[in-house]
Amino acid sequence: MKELKLFTDGGCRGNPGPGAIGIVILDEGNNEIQSFKTCIGHTTNNRAEYHALIKGLVLVASHTHGIIHCYLDSELVVNQMVGCWQLKNEELRVLYHEAKHKEQMFRKVIYNHVRRSNPTIQKADKLLNEALDGR
Repeated sequence: MKELKLFTDGGCRGNPGPGAIGIVILDEGNNEIQSFKTCIGHTTNNRAEYHALIKGLVLVASHTHGIIHCYLDSELVVNQMVGCWQLKNEELRVLYHEAKHKEQMFRKVIYNHVRRSNPTIQKADKLLNEALDGR
């Protein structure tokens, strides 16, 4: 079973506002095997981060069902997914459960918080901004 790295970013212009997601999937050697971007409509930053994670898990499932290392710059999503922070927002709770359901496709999912300065997170951010700009 392969181990892959999933970098996801979600954001919106205004909060709430028009939102988009950017996703980059890397193999064990840090080679890019897939990237993805799309607009997701009117949303909040936190919802966009969850949508990016959910779509990323779906995309990475076409490459492996092994171990997935997820990298997000959203401290909120990472800490909620690992059970450190409570879910107080009902809309986020629904997205959390959807992400947890997607986790079942894999042998193991590991969550990592990374800074916005991470080069691959910057690429995911660039992708979501391209989607918002219609490029």
